[in-house]
Amino acid sequence: MCYDIIGDIHGQADKLVNLLEKMGYTLHGKVWTHSSRQVIFVGDFIDRGLQQLATVEIARSMVEAGTALAILGNHELNAIAWFMPHPEQVGEYLRPHPPYKNGDKNHHQHEVFLNEVEHLPETHKDIIDWFLTLPLWLDLPDIRVVHACWHSQFIDFLKPSLNADNSIPPSLMRKATREPDNLAEKDTANPSIFKAVEAICKGIEIPLPQGHSFTDKDGTKRHRVRVRWWDTSATTYRQAAMLSEREREHLPDLPIPEHARLNYPLDKPLFFGHYWMTGTPTVLSDKVACVDYSAGNGGSLVAYRWDGETTLDNAKFICST
Repeated sequence: MCYDIIGDIHGQADKLVNLLEKMGYTLHGKVWTHSSRQVIFVGDFIDRGLQQLATVEIARSMVEAGTALAILGNHELNAIAWFMPHPEQVGEYLRPHPPYKNGDKNHHQHEVFLNEVEHLPETHKDIIDWFLTLPLWLDLPDIRVVHACWHSQFIDFLKPSLNADNSIPPSLMRKATREPDNLAEKDTANPSIFKAVEAICKGIEIPLPQGHSFTDKDGTKRHRVRVRWWDTSATTYRQAAMLSEREREHLPDLPIPEHARLNYPLDKPLFFGHYWMTGTPTVLSDKVACVDYSAGNGGSLVAYRWDGETTLDNAKFICST
């Protein structure tokens, strides 16, 4: 099977249609199909854009018809947690609503999707039920796909607790989406359901050494930093931090924790989204490619057209515009 791995769509249905047409897919009824190829969506169908329901309908129709596969993104995970009541705290949800702590921030991040579904409760529930069917990763015979981070230790830890298709059981959602009271637990190599799901859907984030911080684009002082887990040569905070070159210069050139250096498998190509790349799509290594190029923030929707190659090629990227 030849695959077209499509990056984070974020409610940009028009870009998705343009990209499918450029890749030779045709619309039959409500389903986009190709005679010899299958799409793989890396998640993050919702939030940000103005075509939320249309985007979900296109992707879901393809998945249910067998012309596409899809995995769970962090925005779908957040949507599930926003929808699901907290099992022990009356009136609260797994992802806090206002007036609870972080409720305003959570609502703002999710507002565009909610604007389309809050007045359609049956549709809202139906979409959440579909999100619950999406696996956290795909380990296919010739490629791997994950939303944010292929963390082998956490994947092995999670498997016994997941459904057979590697989707998250509703009964596990509290542990998967509610941060443990012991914040230090996030910064050790010891697995937990929350930490494992967060790493797979959101990437690896580690605390900076004591006394170090940086100010993000919104002016917020940060004491934790996301790292480029796929870059095996990035072994210090300055090298590994997912910041601009100017921002990295102010970080210490000290080794990052051993548990943040992932020895991910390289026996077959690995694809992911999530990271809001910009510029011309480029493979990260011979075996690794990111397909998120900021479609939700003015960029193109990007796909990698995989035809069985074991060494990835920059020429195989295609953009919606």
